[in-house]
Amino acid sequence: MKKIYKKLITIFGIAAGIEAFFRLYPAFGGKVTDEDRESYKSRCRYMKGKKFVYPDEWKTDGMPANEKVSTNGGRPEVKLPVYTPDFDMPEKGKLKFTWFGHSSILLQVSGKNILIDPVLFKRFFPIPKMGPKRFSDNPVSIDDLPHIDIVLITHDHHDHLEPRTIKKLDHKVDRYIVPIGVEKHLKKWGIDAKKIKSLSWWESTIVDDIENSEDSIEFTCTPSRHFSGRRLTGQNQTEYCSWVIKTPNNKIFDSGDGSIGKHFEKIHNCFGDFDLAFMECGQYSDKWHYSHMYPEESVEMAETVGAKAVVPIHWGAFCIADHAWDDSIRRFTDKADEKELNVLTPHISETVEYDQPEKYKDKWWIN
Repeated sequence: MKKIYKKLITIFGIAAGIEAFFRLYPAFGGKVTDEDRESYKSRCRYMKGKKFVYPDEWKTDGMPANEKVSTNGGRPEVKLPVYTPDFDMPEKGKLKFTWFGHSSILLQVSGKNILIDPVLFKRFFPIPKMGPKRFSDNPVSIDDLPHIDIVLITHDHHDHLEPRTIKKLDHKVDRYIVPIGVEKHLKKWGIDAKKIKSLSWWESTIVDDIENSEDSIEFTCTPSRHFSGRRLTGQNQTEYCSWVIKTPNNKIFDSGDGSIGKHFEKIHNCFGDFDLAFMECGQYSDKWHYSHMYPEESVEMAETVGAKAVVPIHWGAFCIADHAWDDSIRRFTDKADEKELNVLTPHISETVEYDQPEKYKDKWWIN
């Protein structure tokens, strides 16, 4: 009896230690309170109990097979090349962007530098020297980045929201725009609450240029079918989203992470065609198809939102699924070529001038 008692004490002690670690270790971020939840519920009708939910049931009937095409491994045999970006602001009315691998993008438009889901170190795992290692050298030095007007976050997973990047970057950042709940993590990491704007699905905010109101940008938090959470427990207590960015001259869509759903059609019905769409196309599996699209589905959803140009993202830096490192981009471009979709495939850290799309068509992962 004493041995059983000692074992139970040990088990409870280990469990308590693990819970304390997740609660107290800064990289896991802040925690949503009951008071927070009451506020979120008043703004989002898709919060049930303590969790955010996608409105439509997930159905597997008629779903396509996950037909992988690449026989390569989970990492490229050699480091992927990193280009030297051009951070000069484009001329008025023009658009530039730089993809840093995975889902990290610097969008330069209407006189603003908008940094999306910045993860700029060798690893994103919360415990140092653990987790997947980047396929390339770091894509950019934070010191070399320009002043950042807005940091835009799609959700709080570690490969989209990384505290070392946020903390080192903060002195350059004017404001953060995030889905509700994610502000808890930023505050935990010492970010001034006055710099943070949180939005729920279908809420918008306008960022004005005081000297030139014609350069105002509207950000709308739009749905995705995904999940959230930085711990093993307590998932979906922060919101996950896609983003619509409207400038006087352009409409831009970032899908964030997520699987297929009616929200793509609803977004198109609300906003019309998009000049540019960043579409998730990697880290999928049969085991979690409900939260990540297959690449062919990503192409179809790019068509659904009326993308005049599309950039496949969520690949090229880490492989955190059971497919080859290049499976996603091969499948995406094969399907896009079949549908004659205008796809831009820049190298890592190569700056793209939107009005010269023919320069960014190289299938460089094959070389």
